[in-house]
Formats: sequence, structure tokens, C-alpha cells
Amino acid sequence: MATYAIGDIQGCYDEMVELIALLGFDAARDRLWFVGDLVNRGPGSLETLRFVRRLGDAAVTVLGNHDFHLLRLAAGFGKEHRDDTLRRVLDAPDRDELVEWLARRPLAHREGRWLMIHAGLVPQWSADRVLELAREVEAVLASETRRSAFLDALYGDRPDRWDDSLEGFDRWRVIVNVLARLRFCDADGRMEFREKRGAAFAPEGMRAWFAQPGRASADHTVICGHWSTQELTLAPNVMMLDSGCLWGGTLTAVRLDDGRVFQVPSKLPVTPKPFG
Repeated sequence: MATYAIGDIQGCYDEMVELIALLGFDAARDRLWFVGDLVNRGPGSLETLRFVRRLGDAAVTVLGNHDFHLLRLAAGFGKEHRDDTLRRVLDAPDRDELVEWLARRPLAHREGRWLMIHAGLVPQWSADRVLELAREVEAVLASETRRSAFLDALYGDRPDRWDDSLEGFDRWRVIVNVLARLRFCDADGRMEFREKRGAAFAPEGMRAWFAQPGRASADHTVICGHWSTQELTLAPNVMMLDSGCLWGGTLTAVRLDDGRVFQVPSKLPVTPKPFG
């Protein structure tokens, strides 16, 4: 039995299928961990959702910011962006089943000392706290009535730091912003979302979330994606697996059992990553 963590698919279905074949994956014995953002911008979001859903218990995926975008659109909130490629999902005959399946994915997953999220963690959150807070949002998403109201209120950068006293939509919004959007924060957990370049471009007074001294989650290896401009980053307590397949880079998997890296090249043209 082997467990493979795979970086952001973002609708790059053909590359995902090629990578899984390269792994020699067997659904009867192996498991795939997807770090979120299964959908959007690439051409095969619909096929990707159907494929991963069919894997059943052989796959674990956490929710990323593009997955939340799809959930909002499906609920009737917000507008499609110019670069979105979600229309085929929204028009699909199995749309409702796919959206419901996606809405019930976790925001965080832990096994042993592995902790998978999509984006980042504020320094104050231990792995136990991450799971507690993720479960709060997951409970909201599991209720169709509460889910709709929450998705309507989801977008926004405020509050910009965690506080245990936060309640309701503000509390849940911050949890999602940390787990699905974070790149940079300060030692007190104040977040900044405008800067999208790599860790060397941290805004004044801030660092990349994984570089914060005394980070409470540092006793786990955090497996994540989201940050394509940071490129593939493998360190003792963090694995950042978004190697920019969407931008013409590669799609990456890491076998957690021994750390072996597997990659396939993107079939998409090389294009500039989003900066700023």
C-alpha cells in the first residue's frame, strides 16, 4: 500500500491521468491525496471531478479556493471570472451530485504526522486546532440551508487575523481564508492576500506562513499546494506541491512512504503566472 500526495489539478485532467498511470496506482491498495483546487482554469474540470469522485475511499481531497468558487457559483452567488472554465460543470447533467460531493470534502486531513490543507496556517494554530476549526466549517457546508447563507457571505479579506472570540460568518470566513488562501502573515497571524509572488517578496513585517518562527503546527509535515509562484518546495515539515501545471509547468506527486517525487509535464502552453 502506498499513499501519494498530488499538487493542484485545476482542471488539468489529462496530466492527472498520465501522472496516476506513472505512479502505478492501484485503487484496491493505494491512496491518492489531492491538496485541493481540483477545478478551474484548466480545460478538464468536469472530467476531473467525475474521476476523483469515482475513486471513492481511495482518494482524499481537501477544499481549495477554486473549489469554493465553484460552490459559490453553483449556489447562485458571484459571477464567473474571465479565466474560469467551470461552465461545463455548471451545465452538466450530474452537476448537483458533483457539487454535493465537493461540498462534503474536508478542509483538513491528518494521518499520523501528515497534515494536508490547501494553502497555509497561521502560526498560532496547532494541528489539533486546525482540525477542530476545519470541522466547524465542514459542519456548515454539510447543511444545505447554512451552506447557502455562508457561501453568500464567504468572500472578503476581513477580519484579517484569527481571534478565538470570532463568531458566525466572520469566524468561518477567516478559517477558510487561512486554509484555502493564505500565503503571507505576521507573527500575530495577521494575513495579507494581495501579494502572490514567492516567499522572497513578503510584505513588510510579514513572512511566508511556513517560515514563521515557533509555528505551532511545525511538529507535523504540512502537505499543501496553492502557491504556484513558490514552485515545488520540499522541506522537513512542509511539502508545497503546486508546481504550476496550469501555467505550463509540471504536475507533481510525492509518495509519502519514502518521499519519491513523480512529475509529468503540462500539456498547456507556458504562460506567465499571476504576480501581484
